[in-house]
This record gives sequence, structure tokens and C-alpha cells, in this order.
Amino acid sequence: MIFQDLIKKLQAAETLTRDEIVFLLSFPAASEESFRVMAEARRISEEVSEGKAEIHGQFALDLSPCACNCTWCSFAEVNKVFDSKWRMAPDAAVHHALEFERRGANAVLLMTTAGYPFGMLLEVAREVRGHLKPETVLIANTGDKTLAQARQLKDAGFHGVYHALRLREGIDNQIRPELRLASIRHCQEAGLTVGTCVEPVGPEHGNDELADLILFTASLHPAFSGAARRISIPGTGIAKRGMISELRMAQCAAVTRLAMPRGTRGNCIHEPCVIGAASGANILWAEIGANPRDNHEKTEENRGMTVETIRSIYQEADWQVLDGPSAHYTKAPGSQPGADLHP
Repeated sequence: MIFQDLIKKLQAAETLTRDEIVFLLSFPAASEESFRVMAEARRISEEVSEGKAEIHGQFALDLSPCACNCTWCSFAEVNKVFDSKWRMAPDAAVHHALEFERRGANAVLLMTTAGYPFGMLLEVAREVRGHLKPETVLIANTGDKTLAQARQLKDAGFHGVYHALRLREGIDNQIRPELRLASIRHCQEAGLTVGTCVEPVGPEHGNDELADLILFTASLHPAFSGAARRISIPGTGIAKRGMISELRMAQCAAVTRLAMPRGTRGNCIHEPCVIGAASGANILWAEIGANPRDNHEKTEENRGMTVETIRSIYQEADWQVLDGPSAHYTKAPGSQPGADLHP
């Protein structure tokens, strides 16, 4: 396989094969080939998003030990990071949403643990939606949902959802992959735009495994895909596996961008970093409150970044930031319920 031929193929907007994705992931993150991949991903990201990056603001509606036991997550009961429980009052949720809107976030995400009562999510969402500008994009990051529930999310004012089939789902947690797949399908059928990601990437995940998940996300025709590395939570068993570097994460996100349909506008990376943005990531998240990658109850006091910090990251990476509602959700290519949902 000749690297330069792949670059020409990408410049002609041709689709990558699985073997080609594995090949591009196989180069050392600090190699000339990897930097060429990142440059090509940046070119495509700018082309499909009219050169505008986005800042999405997320806050948690609750904190509670979670029985899904995702071993990488600080909420997991098995990790014993948090033993306290709290739920955000609707007026506090409205306050945080309005703050994100005021500071220029292009979308507002409401995040919950898997055990958060669905009726309460709808209640809070309606309250938040009623106070935001009509054009402000509202996204749900919550547990698996039935088709009826997905339709209720749409009716409550959500434009879309963040939902992902994670690496080693059902192995490193107690969530059945088929439930994740069904939930994604339900959201698409309900008219919710789906954003997703290849996550949480650790050193143990081989290139074949990453390529399979990259292709799965591409099959969804999502609003965005990208890559997020696993953050080691101190004292947890999975922390012993270590972490990949920001550079390797940027490489994974760049290869993901190259494998996506051109109708997918967004390329995300998490957590935010300049090298990721420089390599084509045009969605970064600001965060408030509980965070599955943090052992602080208020991530804004530790790992979480503000809208202003992310704006400065984009500035360092020579991106312009979109002014107004997210184009990834409002101009997404549309879900394809018939897409192959088997990774």
C-alpha cells in the first residue's frame, strides 16, 4: 500500500477501505505520514464546515453512582469515586444553559447518568427549552432509549443526541451493545440527529479494533464523529492500562475524519487540545458540573474547560469560531435508519 496514493484518493473524495484505515492508524503518531494525515483531515474539516469550528457546552443534571459500571467512568459504582448523589434543580439547569448561550456556545448539552428518571429529563428539558432562544441547539447525552422515548425527547425540544457504541462495550462495562445500537436507531427514526465518537481510546486498543469502530460511526452518517482518549481516574483498576497521548488522539481523530462521509460536517476530539484542533477537530466541549472523566464534583474547578478557554484553543489553532447555532445539527445530512448498525 502506497501512502501517497491514499492521499490522492482522499483528495478525490473516495471512500477508504478498512485495510486503508488500519494502515493510516499504524504510523507512529509523530511520523511524517501521521502529520500528513492530520493536514488532510484539517483540509477536509475546513472544506465541509466552511472553515468554522464550534464550541458545545455540556453540563450534568445529576451525579450518582451508576450500575452500568463503565470501568473508565468516575460514576461507576465499582470505581467508588463518588458516594454522594445530587440532582440539579430546573432553575439551576436554566441558569447554566443560558450562561452557555450568553457566552456563545453553539449548542447546549444536557447530560445525565443512566439511572436519571426519564420523566425528570423531559421536565427539565422543557423548562430549559422555554428559556433559550428558539434557534439555540439543545442536545441530550443520556442513557439508551426506546423509540417512544426518543420521540418524547424530540417533542421536548431536543435537536439531537450524543450517543456512542463505546470500545469494548459489554466487556469493560455492563451495557449490552445491542441496546446501544437499538437506541441509536430509535433516535434516528424519531428525527433526532446523532453525533457520535470513537471512544474511550486507550493504549490497549489495536488499529483493527479502532478501524472497525470508525467504520461503524461512518455507517451512521452522523452529524459528527471523532476520537476521545480515555482519561485515567486515579485509584481505578483501568487506570493501570495507561493513557494515549494527545498526539495519538489527534491522529485517531484525523483518520476518523478521513473515513467519514463528506456529508458529516463535524470532527470532534476530547478532551480539547490545540493539536487536536490543528488536526481538523472542529467540535470541542466546555463542561460544567459532574464529569465522567473527573474525580471532582465540579469539573469546572479541575478538568473542565470554559467556553472562553476553548475559544482560545481554536485561536491558537487558527480556526474561526461559528457565531450562532450549531451547523452540525441544523445542517446535518440527515440520519439513515436503514444504515448498517453492526460494527
